[in-house]
Amino acid sequence: MRKVLLFLLFNCFCLLGWAQIKQVSGTVTSKEDGSPVPGANVLVKGTSNGAQTDGNGKFSIKVDASATLVFQAVGFAGQEIKVAGREVINVSLLADQKQLQEVVVVGYGTQLKRDLTGSIGKVTSKEFKEQPLSSFESALQGRTTGVYINSGSGKLGQGVNIRVRGISSISASNQPLFVIDGIPVVSEDLGSQGEPMNPMADINPDDIESIEVLKDAASAAIYGSRASNGVIMVSTKKGKVGKTKVSFSASGGVSDATHLRQFLNPAQYRELFTAAAENMGYDIAEEFEAESRSDDWNKSFETDWNNSAFQKGAVQQYSASVTGGDAKTTFFVSSTLNDQKGVILGNNFKRMSGRLNLDHGISKSVKIGTSINLVKSINDRISADNEFANPVQLNAIPPIQPMYDAGGEYNNATLYYNNLINLDNAFNTQTNFRTLGNAYLSWNLIPELTFRSEFGLDYLNLEESVWNGRKTLDGGPQGFSSDNQVRSSNWVFKNNLTWDKTLNQFHNLQVLAGFDYQESTLLGTSVSGKNFASDTFKKIQNAAVISAGSTTETGYSFVSYILRGNYKFKDRYLFGATLRVDGSSRFGKDNRYGAFPSISAGWLASEENFLANNSTISFLKLRASYGVTGNSEIGNFASHSLYNSVFYADQAGITPATLGAPDLSWERTAQGNIGVDYGLFNNRISGEIDVYQKRTNDLLLFLPTQASNGFTGITKNIGDLTNRGIEFSINTQNLIHEFKWSTSFNISFNRNKVTNMNGAVITGGSRTLSRIEEGQPYGIFYGKKYAGVDPENGDALYMNKDGSKTNDYDAADEMILGDPNPAFSGGLGNKFSYHNFDLDIQTQFVSGNDLYNIAGFFQSVNGDYFDNQTVDQMNYWKSPGQITNIPQPRLYEGNGAGKSSRWVEDGSYLRFKAVTLGYNIPLATTKRLGIDNLRVYLSAQNLFTFTNYTGYDPEVNASYTGNVNLGHDFYTPPQSRTIILGVNVGF
Repeated sequence: MRKVLLFLLFNCFCLLGWAQIKQVSGTVTSKEDGSPVPGANVLVKGTSNGAQTDGNGKFSIKVDASATLVFQAVGFAGQEIKVAGREVINVSLLADQKQLQEVVVVGYGTQLKRDLTGSIGKVTSKEFKEQPLSSFESALQGRTTGVYINSGSGKLGQGVNIRVRGISSISASNQPLFVIDGIPVVSEDLGSQGEPMNPMADINPDDIESIEVLKDAASAAIYGSRASNGVIMVSTKKGKVGKTKVSFSASGGVSDATHLRQFLNPAQYRELFTAAAENMGYDIAEEFEAESRSDDWNKSFETDWNNSAFQKGAVQQYSASVTGGDAKTTFFVSSTLNDQKGVILGNNFKRMSGRLNLDHGISKSVKIGTSINLVKSINDRISADNEFANPVQLNAIPPIQPMYDAGGEYNNATLYYNNLINLDNAFNTQTNFRTLGNAYLSWNLIPELTFRSEFGLDYLNLEESVWNGRKTLDGGPQGFSSDNQVRSSNWVFKNNLTWDKTLNQFHNLQVLAGFDYQESTLLGTSVSGKNFASDTFKKIQNAAVISAGSTTETGYSFVSYILRGNYKFKDRYLFGATLRVDGSSRFGKDNRYGAFPSISAGWLASEENFLANNSTISFLKLRASYGVTGNSEIGNFASHSLYNSVFYADQAGITPATLGAPDLSWERTAQGNIGVDYGLFNNRISGEIDVYQKRTNDLLLFLPTQASNGFTGITKNIGDLTNRGIEFSINTQNLIHEFKWSTSFNISFNRNKVTNMNGAVITGGSRTLSRIEEGQPYGIFYGKKYAGVDPENGDALYMNKDGSKTNDYDAADEMILGDPNPAFSGGLGNKFSYHNFDLDIQTQFVSGNDLYNIAGFFQSVNGDYFDNQTVDQMNYWKSPGQITNIPQPRLYEGNGAGKSSRWVEDGSYLRFKAVTLGYNIPLATTKRLGIDNLRVYLSAQNLFTFTNYTGYDPEVNASYTGNVNLGHDFYTPPQSRTIILGVNVGF
């Protein structure tokens, strides 16, 4: 009996012990808005046992029934809760009252957002992770103040124009400096075929953790001579301590053009051009046959050339990642395939990428790490990618001409070249192999002093292959082929010391001192051939004639010395200063080095006693900064006298090409900024206000010289340009209970003016209206002002400066016609969630900018020539007394056809940039499936656009050499409207 009792007692204790082990699950949310808190640490107090919340804020952990759980998350105050036998524990974390203690990436390090004295915009991956982005820069549109982004074209991989606080240069680059994981990378187009492409399309948006934009001088001056246009800092995802997590996502969808223009049908075309010919005494059939090389006027063909340029696009993406780590080593590994079929015929883009981010602690004081990104991208570009070879230009072909000839082949007897022929008989392929990587060593020499050494590399190998068969316009009569290869090697070696010391709990001083060396080389080879035996043979080795060949080599180097200090007193008074000295091989010996300083200060007023217990103001910081940055993007040899090789009678020689300018120096931008960061009602309302002025001096301009010296001009530092602006953002938590609703709004105003050009005037070209002159905004439209139609005779009228009108185009006065610079731009975002459903709507707006539709010369010119016309041209003048804006059609006469404000339009628009509807599968269901989380979503990009612009798309800028021609639309394809269905799975 005694043994039996002992046995029963033992089992009771076992059962009791078993009963004390609980499987506890729950959700961690934000007290502010009720949104889930992913990545929060859930630890058993006094042990190493722990877990992390998933993307929905959910967790599950086995604990003793009497244990205490500790909940911690970045930006939130920690909280301890006793289990007390419960199986479900839901926790709401309070925001850290020190402005969430959010960490912001700055140049050469990080800072708490509350301690910033500069102006930095930040976008995190959760804001764009489910959008069908072809390039990550689009994620900034409408989300960041002071940043104006223009995708410019609907062609895949096309270059993107980014302006941070306006335009800062006339002849040098206006693009910001891109820094990925601390390494400056190549962001300019390196190709030679067609319009500029975007090297940033190589970066996988799914690998990005955050994007910071350094806008003012206090933030950007740490990058010195390359920071006048702002700096975009990209931080990729890192491993996190905790169990290994595997994620997989897949998405697919369709796309179409955001807008298609309406052109004349055959009946309308015949009516308009019959009238145009009769008004000038021509026989329309004879004239059409003479110009188009066909007798199609007398036939009954009907062709919708406009729609034939477009197709239904498609997009699919597959991504997988593994992340995790322990106290010593963390890792993040990812792989992605992105495959897109464009809305323009013949345009496709594919990107395959892999990434490894690894950090390892060798000891308590030494840490090493590496980041490696391998990318291969393939872009099937439009053949002979330019305005006139664009399939959109098909709309110029008369609708009475057939698409196919009698043999079923694409018709080559049309008014203009039928570039549908190129679909089967030509290609223009760009293949890019790119390696982005860095390796670092961090050594904590003493508690206050850390040494960091880092080597970074951006190696890019670009291959361009072009083939035009014998049926094509460029390949006749026996075919043409060309191959180009560009190899870019850009490496940087960085070394710095950081000292961080707190004294007496009141004084904190951080000092950074560093040295950088960067070197970039560019090698290019090109060869072309013609006369092939057959279109089956496309490689140049099969060409009977090698028509051209060349090699190029260029490069530059930078050496930099860096010093930065940040001082904080009583955790509320903030001071900062930076100094960077850059030396560049691009500038003359007299000005090879430049110094770029900045100073800044901030006051955390909400930390003062008189606001400490204020129920309305939960956070208030005042800040101010001033500094100088530079622009060195002028080409590698602008300061040198150059010579060209020449050949005559099989003899080689050299001849002077350009005059050197040994005193050539940096463009310098001095910028002052005053800002306020605020939080109200426990930060349910928060935002920022900034006021700034940027003044760029020593603009690099190419000035003409006397023709007698044999040179056309020389580059000099002459000219000034000013930008002034206001930025405002507000974020609100409108509803925070079961149904949640938050709103974000931002708006930016910028005005620029060219204040000094040494009397010079720069114009944009024969068809353009663009002009740069003193006292006016950059790139204004200047020319003849269209004044409508004389109701008595149908003549086009033009306005004179005195208010009178004339029908004499040549005699009409020229004047300012418009401004392509936006008056303001911004975005509005709304997020809703209810239980497991969420809806995110992001809109973007631009207002006050004018666009010049150059295609109007051809397609909206009341029958001046045989190009098909837009339908509005049917409202042409027909009889005396008629009030209309379309002149009488007069074939070949040019009635209203001269370049003028007739095609200058308001380019303002409001666009539903991104809309995402998602559903998180309940935790109980995912557990049964053996997975951590499962989410399905429907996402749309460019869903709706509201605009008065009559062209294809108001988000447009035709590509031209130089910076002069802003806001031009020249047969530019529209953006695509994309809708995808996706799924995210976590294990």
